[in-house]
Amino acid sequence: MLSAMKNKILLLTLISAGSLVAGCDKEKSASQQMETVKTETAQAAQDMKDYTFAQKAEFVKAMQAQLTTLNQDLDKLSAKIDSSSDAVKTEAKPKLQALRDQATALNQQLADAQNATESTWDSVKTGTKKAYDAMANGVLDARQWVSDKIKP
Repeated sequence: MLSAMKNKILLLTLISAGSLVAGCDKEKSASQQMETVKTETAQAAQDMKDYTFAQKAEFVKAMQAQLTTLNQDLDKLSAKIDSSSDAVKTEAKPKLQALRDQATALNQQLADAQNATESTWDSVKTGTKKAYDAMANGVLDARQWVSDKIKP
C-alpha cells in the first residue's frame, strides 16, 4: 500500500507539472485547464491525509516534490511577467512576493514535518496541508491573473 501511495503521489505530481506547464493547450480553454489543475491539487491534498507517522519520510519527500513543482510554475509565471509591460510588472510584484513567502512557509512546514514526533504528527501534517493548499491556490490564482493580463 505504501508503494502504491508513493506511486500515486509521484504520478499526481507529474500530471500536475504537465498540466501547469501545458498552459497554452489549444484544445482546452483556460478554465478547463484550471479545473483540471484544481482537481489534481485537491487529490494531492487528500492524499496527504493518508500518511501515518511511520510514513513521515515519504510524506516529506512527496511534499518536497509538490513544492518543487509549484516553485517551477512560479518561476515560469515570473518569467512571463518579466517579459510584459511595466504596468503588469508593477502590479504583479506584490503577488509574486506573496507566493514566494508562501513557498517559504511551506518549506518551514516541511522542516517541521521532518522533525515531528508521533504526538505532534497530526498537527504538523495539518499545518503542512494548509500551507500547501494556500500556495497551490495562490499559484492557480496567479496563473489565472497572468492569463487575463497577458494575452498569448
